[in-house]
Amino acid sequence: MDLALPSPRLSGRCECCYARAMKRLVLPALAVLLAPLLLSGCIAYHIKDDGTDRAEIGETVIVGGPKVTPLKLLEDSRCPQGVQCVWAGQVRIEVRVDLGSRSETRELTLGKGEQVADGTLTLVEVMPEKRKDTTFYPEDYRFGFRFAGGL
Repeated sequence: MDLALPSPRLSGRCECCYARAMKRLVLPALAVLLAPLLLSGCIAYHIKDDGTDRAEIGETVIVGGPKVTPLKLLEDSRCPQGVQCVWAGQVRIEVRVDLGSRSETRELTLGKGEQVADGTLTLVEVMPEKRKDTTFYPEDYRFGFRFAGGL
């Protein structure tokens, strides 16, 4: 009794069709499976619904009326986690605020409100938290804003 399995090698034209069919099935399936993994880092800071609007450097977000775009990290002198400091430090950033037909450049400091139009714009959150022995680059940062007042 011969129990040999058929050869997986196909001949000629069928082999070419089989390869094309596999590409048409496998590549889209991989894209569907990998897309959430690749994109999860892009949206992780934007999924909270807590009244804070978050953006990275160069990204524009609507904050209760004004459009705010972080332009530059000017200072991050916060005390790192797990370290005892005499001064808590601060974070200062430069932002562009678009108010309809005009645009202004402002400097915001974490926790301090800035008068903008008929309300107050505040930098309320900076991520990631500062850590000892870890260097963060400007593109690693995400900034959270709130706007109080307005119409």
